[in-house]
Amino acid sequence: MTTTTANPHATAPAAKMPPQIPYIIGNEGCERFSFYGMRNILTVFLMTSLLLAVPADLRKAEAKEVFHTFVIGVYFFPLLGGWLADRFFGKYPTILWFSLIYCAGHACLALFENSIPGFYTGLFLISLGSGGIKPLVSAFVGDQFDKGNRSLAQKVYDAFYWIINFGSFFASLFMPILLKEFGARVAFGVPGLLMFVATAILWSGRAKYVHAPARGANPHSFLKVVWTALKAGGTGAMVAALGVIGAGYSLGQIGGLGLVPAVCLALVLVMGFGGAGAAMQLDRARGAHPDAAVDGARAVLRLLVLFALVTPFWSLFDQKASTWVLQADQMSKPAWFQSSMMQALNPALVMILIPFNNLVLYPMLGRVGVKVTALRRMGFGIALAGVAWIFAGMLQLWIDAGDSVSIVWQMLPYVALTLGEVLVSATGLEFAYSQAPQAMKGTITSFWNLSVTIGNLWVLLSNVSVKSPSALAAIQSSGYSETACLMFFFAGFALVAAALFGLVARRYPMQDHYRA
Repeated sequence: MTTTTANPHATAPAAKMPPQIPYIIGNEGCERFSFYGMRNILTVFLMTSLLLAVPADLRKAEAKEVFHTFVIGVYFFPLLGGWLADRFFGKYPTILWFSLIYCAGHACLALFENSIPGFYTGLFLISLGSGGIKPLVSAFVGDQFDKGNRSLAQKVYDAFYWIINFGSFFASLFMPILLKEFGARVAFGVPGLLMFVATAILWSGRAKYVHAPARGANPHSFLKVVWTALKAGGTGAMVAALGVIGAGYSLGQIGGLGLVPAVCLALVLVMGFGGAGAAMQLDRARGAHPDAAVDGARAVLRLLVLFALVTPFWSLFDQKASTWVLQADQMSKPAWFQSSMMQALNPALVMILIPFNNLVLYPMLGRVGVKVTALRRMGFGIALAGVAWIFAGMLQLWIDAGDSVSIVWQMLPYVALTLGEVLVSATGLEFAYSQAPQAMKGTITSFWNLSVTIGNLWVLLSNVSVKSPSALAAIQSSGYSETACLMFFFAGFALVAAALFGLVARRYPMQDHYRA
């Protein structure tokens, strides 16, 4: 009989990149071109074509409301996609079917350029399709890795985010030109064609993917554990009840807030107060559920606190396609340059900053003893967004003074905001996946995307609040314009959130939920 002993000097086999990754990356590049291609010309098209029947003094606010309502839908429907994938179908089939809905939405935009009902139907289908696949594609990337090659996962997530911005860059640059030279049918049709190509690329790799099965019905799921804890009564149940009362009041304000903001606010109140109440007495679910399920629910609630503190970042980030475009309209620029083309600077900077950070900045910080953790990146990124909006507010004061301000100056807030985006968004994709238990990958990534919905909800609520007599009086007494005041408000909103994020992150216990 012979025995073998492990060689202590043997080197572990090098981690290998999964060969199916290029299919997912190619799909994402085309899909992001299609999404940003239509999104980046949406505000301009609404202002100059679809909403011409709206009085000129109200058209800007109407276009901004339509844009942010659309974005809310895009980042709300991930809850549906994540639930369907985790519970019933698995990620790949759900992505494929929602992609076909996505294609139908693009077709509606191209066909109904002069019809508000038809065009809005297209926006709804795109928000449903894009939102439905949004949490699943990034989670599907993570499924292709295990603990043996997870060291490559963050690199792939960075590449994933890089290709997103590669598509966004060319979409931002060329779609405004197509809209101006060839009209809305071509400008909205080209993104639809790219979405069809994206779906075909995804389908062609179907035999190569690692398919994590749907979990099916789970008697010890996160929501059931939370519900059991709240049913036990006590102070936590009373806190949750306050959320339900607040949600009812919110739904009663549909006439003033609008349908989508009121419904989203009601959902946020139920989730926020319900989660807080459950966290107060989660141990009451022990016995009815295994300790592992209760501990898992507690881990998810801790994670959702961090996600909630990221929402102010998205309030600022998504306004580059609305508020900053409208600001660019007021700035001096060459005759051929369209205001919405300035958005191409954002993805161009992302494509530079991602390799710069990974090859230069992070290694340099490591050599001087600074550990660049995911949570540190995200907290600093939120703060940078606040700095970017201080710059934007200062530019607005300059414009309001009646001076001619070159659009070149808008590069300054774009640089700060984009660096913040790389630190928050690219890092957050891998962070959300790594912290989610195996059975909840799609659902947790959905909650990450829901933070974008809530961020855009704050924008709509701020726009409503600023119209109140007391707010208007305060703005008039300040001597600043409404736009400038809102810009400085959002800057402060992000800086406060960054400080709170840093405090919470210091006590957050990191998890590793990659498959074995």
